Order: sequence, then C-alpha cells, then structure tokens
Amino acid sequence: MTPGPYILALDQGTTSSRALVFRKDGSVHSTAQQEFEQIYPQPGWVEHDPRVLWDSQLRTAREALSRGGLTAADVRAVGITNQRETTLIWNRKTGLPLHNAIVWQDRRTEPQCETLRQQGLEPRIRELTGLRVDAYFSATKLRWLLDHVEGAQAQAEAGELAFGTVDSWLIWNLTGGKRHVTDVSNASRTLLFNIHTAQWDDELLALFRVPRAMLPDVLPSQSLFGHVAPGLLDDGRHALPIGGVAGDQQSALLGQLCLRPGDVKNTYGTGCFMLMHTGQTAVASENGLIASCAAQHDPHSPPGYVLEGSVFIGGAVVQWLRDGLKVIQSSAEVEALAASVPDSNGVTLIPAFSGLGAPYWLPDLRGSIQGLTRGTTVAHISRAALESIAIQSTMLLHAMQRDAHALTNLNVESLRVDGGACANNLLMQLQADLIGMPVLRPRTIETTALGAALLAGLQQGVFHDAEDLRDNLAIERTFEPRWSRDQAETLLHTWDRAARRCA
Repeated sequence: MTPGPYILALDQGTTSSRALVFRKDGSVHSTAQQEFEQIYPQPGWVEHDPRVLWDSQLRTAREALSRGGLTAADVRAVGITNQRETTLIWNRKTGLPLHNAIVWQDRRTEPQCETLRQQGLEPRIRELTGLRVDAYFSATKLRWLLDHVEGAQAQAEAGELAFGTVDSWLIWNLTGGKRHVTDVSNASRTLLFNIHTAQWDDELLALFRVPRAMLPDVLPSQSLFGHVAPGLLDDGRHALPIGGVAGDQQSALLGQLCLRPGDVKNTYGTGCFMLMHTGQTAVASENGLIASCAAQHDPHSPPGYVLEGSVFIGGAVVQWLRDGLKVIQSSAEVEALAASVPDSNGVTLIPAFSGLGAPYWLPDLRGSIQGLTRGTTVAHISRAALESIAIQSTMLLHAMQRDAHALTNLNVESLRVDGGACANNLLMQLQADLIGMPVLRPRTIETTALGAALLAGLQQGVFHDAEDLRDNLAIERTFEPRWSRDQAETLLHTWDRAARRCA
C-alpha cells in the first residue's frame, strides 16, 4: 500500500455524492459515488431531500475508505466541496430539516427577483455582493422558505433555526450538531455576504428579512471547521479534523493551482464554468460576469476574488447529438467523427437551447444550424458542435480579459482545464487554437475534490504552503495553439455573426 498521509475529500454534487481519498502527491487512492433522486414538485422547481444528501455522503465516505483498505487512523484530515447556492433550513435542537433543500437550479423565486430589479435595487446588491439579482443564488430561496414553511419566520427570529448551504449541513451532521459554519467562497454565493468586508451584511439581511441568528459563522476556506464525531467513520477512537471547505468551482480553481491574478480554469461539463483569479481586487464586471470570493487558502491573508462566467450548453451539445438527433450512439464517438474532416465545411452550430449566457445574455435566443449544403455530413455537424463549445469558452475568456484590463500585473498565459469533456483531445486542441495560448490538462482531472483535499492538507500541515502544491499537480498534456490569429478570428467572427442572426 502506498504510504500516507491520506486526505478524504467529500464532493457533494447536484446529482451524486462522491468521496475520494487522495495521496500526498495529488493522485487518487480510492473513490466511491452514489447518485440520488432529483425532486421536481412543479415545472422549474428542483429540490433535494437533505437527509438523502447526508446519508449518501456518509455512505460514500465509508465506502471510499473501505475500498482503499484504510481506516480513519490512516487519514490526516477531511475536506469538503459542494454544490453551491442550494439552500437548507433545519431545527437547531432536533437537527431535522423543515423542508427539502431548494437546489441552485430552481427558478421559483424569479418573480421576487424581478420585483427587486424593478425597484432599482440590483445595482446596490451587485455593489455589495458582486452577484446579479437572480433566482440562482440563495437569498431569495431562503426568503421563500421563511414565507412558505408554517411558523418558520418566528422560529428563525427566536434563534431556533439554522440556515446553510450544503457544506454547512454536512458539517453540522459530521460534527454531531456542534458546528454551524461555512467558508467565504460559499457565503459569497448567497446574496447576503459583503465580499468587500467578508462579513454578513446588515443592509442585505434587512432587505431580505433574514434574521442574523440563523446564519452560520464564516471561516477562511482553510480552517479547522470542527471534528468528525467519533464513530461516524471509525470505531470511535479517531476524531478526524475537517480542515478545508470550498464551493465546487472555487475548489476546482484551487485544485488547478490558479493562485495568481490572471490564472484561469475552465470546467467542461454539461455546461462550462470559467473562473479567473483576480487577486485582491473584486472586479465589477461590465460584461455580464459575476465576482465572488476565491477559496481562502491562507487564513492569515484577506480572501482573494474571482471573475466567473458560464456557458449554458457545453458538453450537453454532444448529448443532444446522441439523444436528440440520434446521429451518434455514444458521446465517445464524437471526437473521431469530428476529426475525420479538416473543418466543419461552413457549418455553424449555435447551441442556444436555453439562450446564450455571457457575454451575450440572450435568454430568449434559440439554437440553429447554419451553412448546411448537400455536402454536409454528420462529421461536419459533429465538428461544428465541438467548435461551439470552444468558441463560447473563448468568448467568455475575452469578456474576462476586457473586465480585468485595469488590473495591474494581470498576465493570462494559459488555460487550465478539467471536467469530463476535457478528455476530448480535439476539443482541447480547438480551444488552444482559438484562444491562442496553451491549454493545460492535469493528470488528475478530479480537481474539484482535489481543491478540498489541498485545503485540508494545508490546514493539517501535509503541505507547507500553496506554492508547495505545484509539485503535486502534474500536467498530463499541453495543447499548443497551431492556428494563425487570422484563422482563429475568422471562425470567431463567423460564429458571432451567426449567433446574432438568431436574435
């Protein structure tokens, strides 16, 4: 068996709970995963059973240790990363939830958000939080729960209820109800947290009528969040420290070792999530992006900041080729099919199945395939699909660079990538060609969980400092750009023109 120290990372996601045991070199020792039910009470509503979130996460933690032939005595620390914005409330005495968790995807509070916009409150909220007024974030979800669960407002004001994002709920249960805490990265996604003061904000709490008594304490992402209650993961003799917590995208940014202003990572999943570290400057976006706190890996320094933007349809366009058009049997086929032709033969695919995000922000836009001829084949459409992912991500990077132009010492040198779709070599080469800089794919693409493990390892002295981590994240492959800038700009301009034609 490879010697320790080992770090257990809990990765609580939207569709599954996962647990990964990492070695000191950043490699994965063992894993476990359990999917859970998505609850859709009404169109646009998405909920999770909080008890299932906790139970599935505990089961995977135990299973990952067992599969690795380990006990709690072999583990130095626990790190947690989680789906962000998902909102829970529970009774402090009983520990029981009052309602299902309202998931970040849930849109039930959009009317409330529209009212806030019409009242002219969005500029002030953005000034304090870095966020847009949107049902995506936690505050309006919490307000809905307090309004619709009988007696909840009175209980909250009496200090009987606890609010939290998923990290707080897991820590509460892991510590046997002893700790009600969160970290700065998760707090900065609630619409209740002032990212400039790194504190819950009285003005925002008054606006959303949220009693301060129900809020968790906010700690740096690298902190001692508590100890796992004896007996949960072992025979009762080892109280494992919880040494690191961060929201999933900030955790992935740290897991990619993006620690300097201008460091950028892009996660290629169903959509694409791109984050740029902006150092100690919270950038006010003029291009539809949002600002949040980065994972605070040094508890003795102020939290850094990130710019974030999303591509709504990334890898999902490949799923659409498979499940919608049924022109491929499996997602794995698309790379070879797209690589069988030198280009898309003039085909442009705009995957605006749910509008386009930043920098367009055209929610009502619908998708299209343009440039079809008798010579068009499935291979050309497949290549256009991959191009659409890389092009949208390039547009997002350009928006970030425009927003961050005033930052001193900003130097975007490369793009780090993770997520399932980054295994597609052609897609990564197209990405490098379009952005005109190297694309770096790490050996371990489990960077979300790795970020949590790194935080916990720093807190427990497994790592000395953040720079020490660079030796622990090997680059599996570097994709160097091959195209001229004229070639790249021509394709970007063609796609942009086609997208605007759909508006």
